[in-house]
Amino acid sequence: MRKSFRVKSEQDFSAVFHRGASKANRQFVVYQLEKQQNHFRVGISVGKKIGNAVERNAVKRKIRQAIFELKPFLQSNVDFIIIARKPTAQMSTAEVKKSLIHVLRLSDLFVTDPQNGTKSARTSEENPSETHQK
Repeated sequence: MRKSFRVKSEQDFSAVFHRGASKANRQFVVYQLEKQQNHFRVGISVGKKIGNAVERNAVKRKIRQAIFELKPFLQSNVDFIIIARKPTAQMSTAEVKKSLIHVLRLSDLFVTDPQNGTKSARTSEENPSETHQK
Protein backbone atom coordinates (compact mmCIF):
# COMPACT_ATOMS: atom_id res chain seq x y z
CA MET A 1 0.00 0.00 0.00
CA ARG A 2 1.32 3.45 -0.90
CA LYS A 3 2.39 5.84 1.86
CA SER A 4 -0.49 8.19 1.11
CA PHE A 5 -2.92 5.41 2.14
CA ARG A 6 -1.32 4.91 5.59
CA VAL A 7 -1.89 6.49 8.97
CA LYS A 8 1.66 6.61 10.33
CA SER A 9 2.24 9.51 12.71
CA GLU A 10 1.51 9.32 16.42
CA GLN A 11 -0.61 12.49 16.10
CA ASP A 12 -2.86 10.90 13.49
CA PHE A 13 -3.19 7.66 15.48
CA SER A 14 -4.14 9.50 18.67
CA ALA A 15 -6.62 11.74 16.83
CA VAL A 16 -8.43 8.69 15.46
CA PHE A 17 -8.38 6.96 18.88
CA HIS A 18 -9.62 9.94 20.88
CA ARG A 19 -12.10 11.56 18.47
CA GLY A 20 -13.17 8.58 16.38
CA ALA A 21 -15.85 5.95 16.81
CA SER A 22 -15.06 2.27 17.26
CA LYS A 23 -16.67 -1.04 16.35
CA ALA A 24 -15.38 -4.53 17.08
CA ASN A 25 -15.84 -8.22 16.54
CA ARG A 26 -13.88 -11.11 18.09
CA GLN A 27 -10.84 -10.65 15.82
CA PHE A 28 -10.57 -6.90 15.18
CA VAL A 29 -11.33 -3.45 16.57
CA VAL A 30 -11.78 -0.64 14.05
CA TYR A 31 -11.55 3.03 15.02
CA GLN A 32 -12.68 5.51 12.37
CA LEU A 33 -12.59 9.26 11.96
CA GLU A 34 -14.15 11.08 9.03
CA LYS A 35 -11.94 13.67 7.31
CA GLN A 36 -11.92 15.77 4.18
CA GLN A 37 -9.54 13.92 1.83
CA ASN A 38 -9.42 12.20 -1.54
CA HIS A 39 -8.95 8.64 -0.30
CA PHE A 40 -9.07 6.61 2.88
CA ARG A 41 -6.03 6.08 5.09
CA VAL A 42 -5.51 3.00 7.23
CA GLY A 43 -3.33 2.24 10.23
CA ILE A 44 -2.65 -1.29 11.45
CA SER A 45 -1.78 -2.19 15.01
CA VAL A 46 -0.76 -5.69 16.06
CA GLY A 47 0.29 -6.00 19.69
CA LYS A 48 2.84 -8.28 21.31
CA LYS A 49 0.07 -10.48 22.70
CA ILE A 50 -0.38 -11.84 19.17
CA GLY A 51 3.08 -13.44 19.13
CA ASN A 52 6.65 -12.77 18.17
CA ALA A 53 7.71 -10.37 15.41
CA VAL A 54 7.39 -12.99 12.67
CA GLU A 55 3.79 -13.79 13.64
CA ARG A 56 2.85 -10.11 14.02
CA ASN A 57 4.27 -9.27 10.59
CA ALA A 58 2.38 -12.19 9.05
CA VAL A 59 -0.87 -10.87 10.53
CA LYS A 60 -0.11 -7.37 9.20
CA ARG A 61 0.55 -8.77 5.71
CA LYS A 62 -2.80 -10.60 5.76
CA ILE A 63 -4.62 -7.43 6.85
CA ARG A 64 -2.88 -5.33 4.18
CA GLN A 65 -3.79 -7.89 1.50
CA ALA A 66 -7.45 -7.87 2.59
CA ILE A 67 -7.55 -4.05 2.57
CA PHE A 68 -5.92 -4.01 -0.88
CA GLU A 69 -8.63 -6.34 -2.21
CA LEU A 70 -11.41 -4.31 -0.55
CA LYS A 71 -10.04 -0.89 -1.59
CA PRO A 72 -12.66 -0.18 -4.30
CA PHE A 73 -15.49 -0.81 -1.83
CA LEU A 74 -14.29 1.46 1.02
CA GLN A 75 -15.29 5.05 1.79
CA SER A 76 -12.79 7.67 0.71
CA ASN A 77 -13.25 10.36 3.36
CA VAL A 78 -12.10 8.46 6.43
CA ASP A 79 -9.04 7.52 8.46
CA PHE A 80 -9.35 4.19 10.20
CA ILE A 81 -7.19 2.03 12.42
CA ILE A 82 -7.44 -1.74 12.57
CA ILE A 83 -6.32 -3.40 15.79
CA ALA A 84 -5.80 -7.15 15.61
CA ARG A 85 -6.86 -9.33 18.53
CA LYS A 86 -5.29 -12.60 19.60
CA PRO A 87 -7.37 -15.04 17.42
CA THR A 88 -5.99 -13.48 14.21
CA ALA A 89 -2.65 -15.26 14.64
CA GLN A 90 -4.24 -18.60 13.70
CA MET A 91 -6.41 -17.29 10.84
CA SER A 92 -5.85 -17.76 7.12
CA THR A 93 -5.86 -14.81 4.71
CA ALA A 94 -9.41 -15.65 3.58
CA GLU A 95 -10.63 -15.78 7.19
CA VAL A 96 -8.95 -12.43 7.93
CA LYS A 97 -10.67 -10.89 4.90
CA LYS A 98 -14.07 -12.30 5.90
CA SER A 99 -13.71 -11.01 9.47
CA LEU A 100 -12.54 -7.59 8.24
CA ILE A 101 -15.55 -7.37 5.93
CA HIS A 102 -17.78 -8.07 8.94
CA VAL A 103 -16.25 -5.41 11.19
CA LEU A 104 -15.97 -2.83 8.38
CA ARG A 105 -19.64 -3.40 7.58
CA LEU A 106 -20.45 -2.78 11.26
CA SER A 107 -18.48 0.47 11.01
CA ASP A 108 -20.37 1.56 7.87
CA LEU A 109 -17.12 1.91 5.93
CA PHE A 110 -18.36 0.18 2.76
CA VAL A 111 -19.56 2.22 -0.20
CA THR A 112 -20.60 -0.92 -2.10
CA ASP A 113 -21.02 -4.45 -0.86
CA PRO A 114 -18.09 -6.68 -1.94
CA GLN A 115 -20.29 -9.78 -1.82
CA ASN A 116 -22.78 -8.80 -4.51
CA GLY A 117 -21.74 -5.36 -5.81
CA THR A 118 -24.81 -3.47 -4.54
CA LYS A 119 -24.82 -0.18 -2.65
CA SER A 120 -24.43 -0.51 1.10
CA ALA A 121 -27.26 0.33 3.51
CA ARG A 122 -25.62 3.62 4.53
CA THR A 123 -25.37 4.83 0.94
CA SER A 124 -29.03 3.88 0.33
CA GLU A 125 -30.09 5.88 3.38
CA GLU A 126 -28.26 8.93 2.04
CA ASN A 127 -30.02 8.60 -1.31
CA PRO A 128 -33.61 7.45 -0.67
CA SER A 129 -34.36 6.91 -4.38
CA GLU A 130 -32.14 3.81 -4.35
CA THR A 131 -33.37 0.59 -2.82
CA HIS A 132 -31.11 -1.83 -1.00
CA GLN A 133 -31.51 -5.48 -1.85
CA LYS A 134 -29.62 -8.41 -0.42
